[in-house]
Amino acid sequence: MTMTEDWTARFPGLSRLEDGLRARLRAESAVVSVPAGSVIFGPGTTPDSLLLLLDGRVRVQQLSEQGREIVLYRVEAGESCVMTTACLLAYDDYSAEGIAETDLRAAAIPRGVFDDLVASSVAFRTFIFTAYARRMIDLFLVIEEIAFQRLDIRLAQKLVELSRGADQLRLTHQQLAAELGTAREVVSRQLAEFQRRGWIVLTRGVIDLTDRAALTGLAAQDANWRGMVT
Repeated sequence: MTMTEDWTARFPGLSRLEDGLRARLRAESAVVSVPAGSVIFGPGTTPDSLLLLLDGRVRVQQLSEQGREIVLYRVEAGESCVMTTACLLAYDDYSAEGIAETDLRAAAIPRGVFDDLVASSVAFRTFIFTAYARRMIDLFLVIEEIAFQRLDIRLAQKLVELSRGADQLRLTHQQLAAELGTAREVVSRQLAEFQRRGWIVLTRGVIDLTDRAALTGLAAQDANWRGMVT
């Protein structure tokens, strides 16, 4: 991004702000770069800015008292992190961990600017709470899936989603278990069943998707289930 580019234009809610407020955001915020694999925040730390993601992807996950990881959501380019928003609004520490899955660029809005604009600008406040509400709905869907949805459907959907169009995934059974909020042994059994059906081939740390159509068909049952509960 060059000095003349306006990062606020990347976010529809910010692009509707008055010119003076957008100029303030550009002047008082910083565009930061973070390498892949970096821990952006973790439990017990306090946010000092709101990051609006310009490029890259962040995984937000939580560790249970029993030591089990669960992926809560991902932040994509053009989005903000609801965990950070909640901590800024509540003046509270993080309870989860954010990890850069790719190299990142983000606009960091300092807490002071964030607090001032939330208090004084209806448009900025609407931008913040609209994003917050959408992500909360997503989190409720995660809870519904873990509590009620069949694991085979969820696993097929996750394999299709994480492959991002490729025919191979470099992912361990433990990482998949964290994605689904279940035990590694449960995921391993279901993956073995998919392999028996000829849908995938398993090697150490690698999953080849050999029948994407079958996986997509099973994953589509998730969409049908959502239609019944909404």
